[in-house]
Order: sequence, then structure tokens, then C-alpha cells
Amino acid sequence: MRRPTLACCVLALSLRAIAAPLTDAELDARVHALSEQLRCLVCQNQTLADSNAELAVDLRRQIREQLRQGASDEAVKQYLVQRYGDFVLYKPPLKPLTWLLWFGPLLLLLVVLAALWRARARRVAPAGPLDDAERRRLAELLDEPPPQRSPRSIDTLPPLSPP
Repeated sequence: MRRPTLACCVLALSLRAIAAPLTDAELDARVHALSEQLRCLVCQNQTLADSNAELAVDLRRQIREQLRQGASDEAVKQYLVQRYGDFVLYKPPLKPLTWLLWFGPLLLLLVVLAALWRARARRVAPAGPLDDAERRRLAELLDEPPPQRSPRSIDTLPPLSPP
């Protein structure tokens, strides 16, 4: 007995939705809300709602027409994803194809932090005491006489005479 009642309610609601088309204000609100969730394919950093590119205007027109015909928001999104791929969504689904998109920034941050930590560890590494071979080499370097000057050094030039 419950099933016929539920079926009647669903039928009544669906007939009401078909019979009562959206007003222009409601349609504008739905188009705007949906275009805020979609990326402009030309601008790539703006939503469809914010973009004035010809393609964005055309896509908003298509969205409006589909919503006017009674399509749901999800159906419109699926239509655009089938046509343009997941890139059209500002929040693409989490799947193997989009893992780099979702986790790439975090991975890049970890690589940069590891490189900085490693560079700092190399720079700050304390020098240990010298072994015998290093001490002998240092003594040799410190005990060497200064290099010989070339014959044309400044000391061999005659002094300048006053004018």
C-alpha cells in the first residue's frame, strides 16, 4: 500500500517539474551556480561565470539551454566532461588519471624541502680533526717560500720622473 502512494508522489512531483518551467531568475541562478563550478577552457584560470571568452559565452548558452530543457546539474556536467575531459571541472574527480593534479603540488613541496634540508646539512657539517697526511700537507703549504716574481714585475721598472 505504501508503494502506490510513493509512486503517486514521485509522479506528481515530476509532472509539476515538467509543467512548471523555471523562471528566468531561477534559470539564471542555476546557470551561474553551475558555471562557477566549471573552468573556462580558453582562460584556464577563470570560471565560466567570470570569463568573457567566446567559448565561455557559448558554453553558458549551452548550459542554459540544457537546464531549460530539464537536464539536471550533474547531467550538464557529465555532458561537458564527455566533451572536454575532466579539465573542465574546477574540482576534478580523484582517479589515477588525476593523481598528479591532486598530489603533484604536495610532492613538489616535499622534494623542495628535502633538497633544502640536504643542502643545509652539507653546509653545516662540522669539520673533523685533521689526520696525519692532512697535517703534513698543510705544513708543506704553509712552509713554502713565496712565489718568485717575474722579471717584468713592477719592482724592476725604473721610477717615474717628475714632469
